[in-house]
Amino acid sequence: MTHRRYTERQLIIASHNPGKAREIAELLAPFGIEVISAAALNLPEPEETGTTFIANAELKARAAATAAALPALADDSGLVVEALGGAPGIFSARWAGPGKDFAIAMKRVEDELQAQATANRRAHFIAALALCWPDGHCESFEGRVNGALVWPPRGGKGFGYDPIFVPDGHRQTFGEMEPAAKHAISHRADAFRQLTAACFAR
Repeated sequence: MTHRRYTERQLIIASHNPGKAREIAELLAPFGIEVISAAALNLPEPEETGTTFIANAELKARAAATAAALPALADDSGLVVEALGGAPGIFSARWAGPGKDFAIAMKRVEDELQAQATANRRAHFIAALALCWPDGHCESFEGRVNGALVWPPRGGKGFGYDPIFVPDGHRQTFGEMEPAAKHAISHRADAFRQLTAACFAR
């Protein structure tokens, strides 16, 4: 399969989540690309109507690329909890409510696990990345990291559900890890490795 090479100097990060936009910008830094967030351009947030992470990432990237006439990169990611039948999954951000309060979302995960009366705390993060050009062409990749959930939340670094997720082989939560340590193993880094190898590698 032939992937389209990325030759432009600018790229829109189709996210209104500052933590996510910052993390993506850091991962792209080695490629010397000027990154602009969708929020900085006041682009509207499209409704996420897809039924998979990749479908939602493509929907967001395509909307931003069309609106700004520049290539756009979108991420759709979430926490998948085995004992909750895969929830919150693609609804991970929605569990945080209109105020994007992930303390509420993390508490809901814990409450629902308690209600299941299960010892199974296995979970994984999925990150889907979609790079779309204004002509409608998209390249999509999906990364994953496996781990387990802890309670109470630990650490103020990271964002989202990071403070309750301990990746396999580690003792710290993503919320306790330094950004460089998280970038080395995260679901987003996994998807990024695939993306850069396909579209950015020199």
